[in-house]
Amino acid sequence: MIFSGVSLCKRRNRCCWAFSAVAAVERLIKIKTGKLIPLSEQQLLDCSRNGGNQGCKGGWMMNAFDYISQNQGITTEKRYPYQQMQKNCDTQTNKVATISGYRMVPENDEEALLKAVANQPVSVALEGHGRDFQFYNGGVFTGDCGNSLTHAVTIVGYGTSKKGLNYLLIKNSWGQSWGENGYMKIQRNVERQGGLCGIAMKASYPTA
Repeated sequence: MIFSGVSLCKRRNRCCWAFSAVAAVERLIKIKTGKLIPLSEQQLLDCSRNGGNQGCKGGWMMNAFDYISQNQGITTEKRYPYQQMQKNCDTQTNKVATISGYRMVPENDEEALLKAVANQPVSVALEGHGRDFQFYNGGVFTGDCGNSLTHAVTIVGYGTSKKGLNYLLIKNSWGQSWGENGYMKIQRNVERQGGLCGIAMKASYPTA
């Protein structure tokens, strides 16, 4: 298990796996219904303890998807707001959105990852503790990073820059002051197993 304990979500938002999972579910529900409903990251932190999830000490997005499916839904951010730490699970919540499960993208397969992203947002783990990544402020990221999976984000799109660089568009959980209003364009199709920062090593998406 690569990111468990304190290894996942180092620095800044240490609860990143919950934000990654919620962002993927929110956008899937929008694709299905046309409505973007802000969902509760805190519910995942408090209640998704399956599969070794440990709140802001680390967790897997796949376990979060399993929890939502088995719980038959998740509530809104307004009803169950973010508290920046794990607390007791509130089981008396109304469920406004649900999923049927999740699927894994084949490991280290950037082509399969791109095909998945073409249909819906995808949750991914990557290396996010390096200086270049931490201080990214725009453009297509081509910086120095390895493949130690220490952070979680959500891929929400893709494209090609004016300079011809192919990229994946990721939504981070560090606020709008980071990157391009909270987003990063990270180079894809690099000659490196697992993609830049290991972005293709551990990718999953919810199904409905």
